[in-house]
Amino acid sequence: MVETTSFLLGDHQHNDNYPASDEEIPTIDYSMLLSDDTDQRSIALQLLAHACEEYGFFYLVNHTMPDDVLKTVLKRISDYFDPKTVDERRISYKKHPSDKFQWRQNANDGENREYLKVIAHPKDQVPSNPISLSKVTEEYNNEMRKIALGLARAMSKNLGFDENYIEKALDMKLGFDVITMNIYPPNSEAKSDIGLTDHTDPSFVITLMQDVNGGLQILSHQGNWINVYIPHHAILIQLGDHLEILTNGKYKSHVHRVLVNNNKVQRISIVTLHGPSLDKFVVPDTKFVDDENPQTYIGMTYRESLEANGDNLIDLQSSLELIKLA
Repeated sequence: MVETTSFLLGDHQHNDNYPASDEEIPTIDYSMLLSDDTDQRSIALQLLAHACEEYGFFYLVNHTMPDDVLKTVLKRISDYFDPKTVDERRISYKKHPSDKFQWRQNANDGENREYLKVIAHPKDQVPSNPISLSKVTEEYNNEMRKIALGLARAMSKNLGFDENYIEKALDMKLGFDVITMNIYPPNSEAKSDIGLTDHTDPSFVITLMQDVNGGLQILSHQGNWINVYIPHHAILIQLGDHLEILTNGKYKSHVHRVLVNNNKVQRISIVTLHGPSLDKFVVPDTKFVDDENPQTYIGMTYRESLEANGDNLIDLQSSLELIKLA
């Protein structure tokens, strides 16, 4: 249960098979980004610009996600993944390409997790059973969308645009948001050290909160794996593929993976991919293209990019390598 495992560290153990450093990760104070104090806001914007350009990920603290909402959603997810009801979940969620939500339990060499993916925006598609999970997930996503839009406005300013630039460029009012609720390892014996293999994610940004620390590793732009230890009540913000495409690589997404061998207890995470509108055509803005920085990506709609590697939009597979120009 969340109460007994909440925010426990995975002992910061290192696996020699997956070496990574404990390099410091930038921390951004969200309240400073919104501050009426010009100097505070300027400092926060500079730190955000550095984190976006040099890292592609950062911790967000002093944000507006209510603590009780986070505690409740983690508790409901923990209840949902009760090992005694796994057979009920297996029967309830049958695979179909048109599914608006998706449940899977995988235990193999390349993936060891149980998860529920749900479309959270523009129309909430969280399954009504259990109703307690549906209600709190909707509340959680409403709060997280406000934070994502606040970051979009701050990033727009840093890029030299009006604060509504990214929101309009990606049509985020109709953005296709998907929440993935994970439990690592699944309610079965893990078949390898890998919870989720190396990957990047489509979307504008990815937000992640969790109950138990450790397990996540990020590949820096310098080619070094970094262990991620998210501070209590902080949000891990990761830049998505479609922000990289829009900025022609000025802001880059990054490869990350999940290990399950370091944690002594199961880890629950709630990950949201805040995407553009499905029908929004995303292409590098001409401001980021010149003789020294030629266009690096072709344009396509968000829907086309999600369908490039499969038929089900909710799979959210990255197609960045297909979009890159030779």
